[in-house]
Amino acid sequence: MGRGGLMRRAYMFRLRPTARQHVALAACVESHRELYNAALQERRDAWSHSKTRINYGDQSAQLTGIRAERPDQAVWSFSSQQATLRRLNKSFQGFFRRVRAGQKAGYPRFKGHARFESVEWPKDGDGARWLPEAKRVYLQGIGQVKVTMHRQVVGRVKTIQIKRQGWRWMLVLSCDDVPTNLLPVTGRQAGIDVGITSFATTSDGEHVENPRWGRVAAERLAAAQQRLQRAQRRSKNRDRKREAVAARHRKIANQRKDFHHKQARELVERYDLLVVEDLQIANLLRRAKPVPDPANPGQYLRNGARAKSGLSRSIGDAGWGGFISILRAKAEDAGRTWIEVDPRHTSDGCEKCGYAAAENRVTQAAFECQRCAHRAQADEHAARNILRAGLALHAQAA
Repeated sequence: MGRGGLMRRAYMFRLRPTARQHVALAACVESHRELYNAALQERRDAWSHSKTRINYGDQSAQLTGIRAERPDQAVWSFSSQQATLRRLNKSFQGFFRRVRAGQKAGYPRFKGHARFESVEWPKDGDGARWLPEAKRVYLQGIGQVKVTMHRQVVGRVKTIQIKRQGWRWMLVLSCDDVPTNLLPVTGRQAGIDVGITSFATTSDGEHVENPRWGRVAAERLAAAQQRLQRAQRRSKNRDRKREAVAARHRKIANQRKDFHHKQARELVERYDLLVVEDLQIANLLRRAKPVPDPANPGQYLRNGARAKSGLSRSIGDAGWGGFISILRAKAEDAGRTWIEVDPRHTSDGCEKCGYAAAENRVTQAAFECQRCAHRAQADEHAARNILRAGLALHAQAA
């Protein structure tokens, strides 16, 4: 990666709407949800009745007529409604791609009130305008909404999006042409191994403790979920309990994200070259496959599903994928060199003789080579293997 250039960045701020604007924002999201569901229904009906496929262009062409007949739809920006239709079209593209790949398809679903929380304006100035001097954003049909700006927006605003988070409203600005924020050269390099016992371990032996936010909040979250289950369905009390559960989930997610940002910033400030494993985290979170018992047809052997479930829960709580994405973005912004390596044998391959076997990982914390008897702390050993593999790739690319 070069030491400079432009990049895309998203900024998120909290909106401070008035009571009237709060109602208008909710009406805007609800109107776009109705449009999304109606467009989905039209596609379903066209295929089931006449095997006809309807695409984005067909549905976008109908918007003018819909707005003429429905004044409540004409209140909102035409371009934002087009963006909602493109959102549906993207869901269908993903569906057909998974069908062709032979994967679990997942046909696009109708969006309930709790599953449609955002609206996007694809161009600044077309139905929405960012007003940085006034610290406000103009949204068609809503007006100028006050924004809490905790940082300066740099670059050219490309898209504007509002998101509902419980009773809060957030503004997301996607900006192009954002200059990189280069950091001074340190001359240091690091391989980084993410884990469960230690959240991250560097090749020079530093361990970052895993805060386990989900486990710490598990009891309070479980109590909130039990109260939700006891609430009468379709009641206002149940809506309040649902929001309480969602708020607890958001708090855990925010704590985790804050931790990720702080740790990533420290690593980027310290090292010029960062090497991580190219982990397929979705594969790590899959359920253990059932093992048929050959001696008893129709029955199954133990497959470690309970232990696998606990491991998956711990991996999800650590949030490796989110951390690596944040670390990559900060490394690119700072002009650091970023390398991802194949994770195979980084944990069980000996750094001294190269012998790789699962038996080398004696315990979660200890590595002992079964060929040359080399011993090391397992996570530190894996981080050194990661760095060595990354330096080899870097030398090949140079």
